[in-house]
Amino acid sequence: MDTEPLFVNRVANSGLVTLNLEEFIHAGERVLYDLKDNLFHGLILREKDFREFIKTHDWAQYDGQNVAIVCSADAIVPTWAYMLLASKLQNHAHRYVFGDLGALEQSLFEEAIVGLDAETYRDAKVVVKGCGDKPVPTFAYVAIMQKLLPVTSSIMYGEPCSTVPLYKKPKAAVVAE
Repeated sequence: MDTEPLFVNRVANSGLVTLNLEEFIHAGERVLYDLKDNLFHGLILREKDFREFIKTHDWAQYDGQNVAIVCSADAIVPTWAYMLLASKLQNHAHRYVFGDLGALEQSLFEEAIVGLDAETYRDAKVVVKGCGDKPVPTFAYVAIMQKLLPVTSSIMYGEPCSTVPLYKKPKAAVVAE
C-alpha cells in the first residue's frame, strides 16, 4: 500500500543554501591600543621616548590578536607614529587597523567576505541567515549582497522556513530573430 507521507519537508527539498554570517566572525581576541598612553603629559608624542618604547615593548603579547589603534586624547599625533606601530604589529597581530573596535570588526568581516569563493554559490538560491547567537554588523549583510549578487539566482534573508525575498535574477531576455 503506497501512502503519501503526512508531512513533506519542503524546506529540505527546496534546494536553498543557507549562509550564516556568524561563521565569518574571527575567533581572535580584539584589543584596543590607545596611543594616549605614549603621550608626554597627555599632550604630545615625543619621538625619542616613543622610539624607545617601540624598541623595548613586548610585541609578542599581540600574537594572533586583532588590534585597533586609536588615540583617545585630544592631541596631535604624527602619522608616522601610527605607521611605526603598524611595523611592529605586522609580525604579531592577525590584523590591525587605524580606528576603533567597530572599524576593526568591519575589517575582519571584509577580510572574510573577500576570501569567500562566490563561485560556490553560482546559480544557487541563498538564504542569508538573519538571527543568531552572535551579533553580525549590518555592513556585513550589505557586503555579502555585493559579493553574491553577480552569481546567485536568488537571495533571501531570514531562516529557510521564513524568508524575506531580496533578489531574484532576471530571466534572460528572448532575442527575436
